[in-house]
Parts: sequence; C-alpha cells; structure tokens
Amino acid sequence: MSAKSIPYVNLAAQWQDEKQELLPIIETVMSSGLYVGGEAVQLFEQKAAELCGTKYCVALNSGTDALVLGLLALGVQAGDEVITPPNSFIASTAAIVHLKAKPVFVDVLPDQNIDPTQIERKISVKTKAIMPVHLTGRVANMTDILEIAEKHNIPVIEDSAQSIGSKHSGRPSGSLGEVGCFSLHPLKNLNACGDGGFLTTDNSDIAQQVRMSGNHGLSDRNTVEKFGGVSRMDTLQASILVYRISRLPQVIEKRRNNADLYRSWLDLSQVYIPEECEEEFNTYHTFVIQCQKRDELQEYLIERGIETAIHYPVPIHLQPAALSLGARKGDFPVTENQSERILSLPIHQYLSEDTIFEISKCINEFFS
Repeated sequence: MSAKSIPYVNLAAQWQDEKQELLPIIETVMSSGLYVGGEAVQLFEQKAAELCGTKYCVALNSGTDALVLGLLALGVQAGDEVITPPNSFIASTAAIVHLKAKPVFVDVLPDQNIDPTQIERKISVKTKAIMPVHLTGRVANMTDILEIAEKHNIPVIEDSAQSIGSKHSGRPSGSLGEVGCFSLHPLKNLNACGDGGFLTTDNSDIAQQVRMSGNHGLSDRNTVEKFGGVSRMDTLQASILVYRISRLPQVIEKRRNNADLYRSWLDLSQVYIPEECEEEFNTYHTFVIQCQKRDELQEYLIERGIETAIHYPVPIHLQPAALSLGARKGDFPVTENQSERILSLPIHQYLSEDTIFEISKCINEFFS
C-alpha cells in the first residue's frame, strides 16, 4: 500500500462522478455573462430553505460571514457576550470577536457538543446570544439549550457549518434557533467548488437585514440604507449547489452507512465512538474516534497509507490569538482531554466497504 493510498477526502473522485452533469451547468453560467445574483441564487435559497425547514435562506460567500451577519442581525455588538464551546473551528469564536463582543466558553460533553448543564452559570446581563456548534454532523442537545434560552430570553444562533441535513428530535439543523449558519466549504457534505455559505431563519426582518448587509447595504441599485459589505454567493457556485443539493440525500445515506460499518468492525474496547441517540440524526461531516496513543495511531496509519485528520488538536481558548480572552489551560478539562484523543477517520461517500474494513483492521491491529 503506497503512501496516502486511502485519502482522508477525495474531491477528485467527486469531480469524476459529477463531471458530465456539472460541465453543462458551468458552460451555461459562463456563457450567460451573469456571474452575480440571478435565478440560480434564488433557486438555491429556495431549496436550502426547504431542506432546513425554514421560511428564509440567504445565500452568502462563506459560513464565517453567515455567523458574523447572523450575530449582527441579533443585535450583538461591542462589549456583549456570546456563549459558545471552545472546541470548534476558529471561525465561530472569530465571528464573535470581529464584532468586538466577548466569547464566553462552556465545556463539552463526551460527544464533543456543548454541555447544556454548564450554560446557565455562564449567563450574565451582558449575554446577548448562545451559539452551540453542531460538531461532526451531530446536532447539540437543542431541547435543553432552547429551554435555557427561553427562560432567560436569549436568542440562539446555530453554528450549523458541519451539520447540513442533520436533525434533533425530527427538526433540521438550522431551524431550531433564531438563526442557522451553514458553510459550503469544499470539505462539507454539501460542498461548493470554493467557498460558500448561507443563513437560515424564520424571521423576515433578520433575513432582510442579512441580505442587505451582505450586499453593500443596498435596498436597491442606487440607495444605500446602511454601510455593508460584500458577502454574496456567486452565481456559478449557486448553480453547482442546486445540482449537488439534489444528491445530498445519497451522500448522507452513504456516510451514515460508512459510520455503521466502522462501528461494527472497530474494537470498541479500544476506541470510543459516541452513540447516536434516538433523537439524533447524524450526517457525519466527520467520523471521530477517541482513543489512547492518538498520535502514535495516526503515524501507524500514515505508514500504511491511511490519511486521517484531527478536529481540532488545539482548542480555541489555547490558541495564541485567544490569550487576551483570559482562559487558561485546565479551564475546560473535557475539551482539552478530547483534543489529545480525537482522530477523524475517512468517512466520505467514495469509500468502499473493503476500504473501511482495511482501515478498521489496521486500527484494531495497532491496539492489539
């Protein structure tokens, strides 16, 4: 087996699989000369809203901008506090900091999602939003989070970057809070050929504000209601995503099947895999095991041509950029312990059963 003969992701395989359908779509957009806005963007927004079970969707250029504009629409401003976990991708905390607000971290559960039992003690008069992060494709315990939010009259903004199509108690990710924020980065289950994102909400005022803020603050071509920026989704990306959203159910089904295979073949006395509870529908943006000797295992797999990843080896509160936030090592023990034990295995839809068996076999051999 040659080095990296089992890649962690396989976008080249996706292109070969979709090439014959995508080339005419790309040709149509490029021939039209309409590269910003238009029917393709509107159609994507319609389909994304339907998928997420919300009244409105605003197509944007990234999940990060969705978070920034979503927080802004909720009224978060300088000096406010937003409760969020410290084990996310840096974008969730960065969005808060960009608005000169303060991220207030809450530790996580064994499944890597925010621990609702610790949220209430972090609420203060400055708390303006709660931002759970639906990590790995698993929606956080929104039943308990929403109960706390309602009790204290605090809006919830979902970082749904990794959980498109996921559900909690039958409700789709992005439809549970006041706002849902999604990434369409090439590594996501629903992926653009570049950056992209969108925001979901049932609130027409929020949708209108986000749309205006992401389009220079223009209410029409010649009227600037307020100063905004540029966060629009390109027409080309929207056209590609309209096609790919039709394939998303099959992508999710394959990833869920792959996860079941890992569970059946891995030695669960050596690796921990969070169970999927009855109220959960996990779409497995990543498939994360937790184990001892993580770094040694990763090296062992690399030597056998199996590529893995770590999401994330350094928690946000321990990043150099976060020193001014005041958190220190030891403040969030579950997050910190997991950062030394977590390993993301290949889970993409182009893996064969034989390949998953080979990966599982190598992991079991390492521990034996």
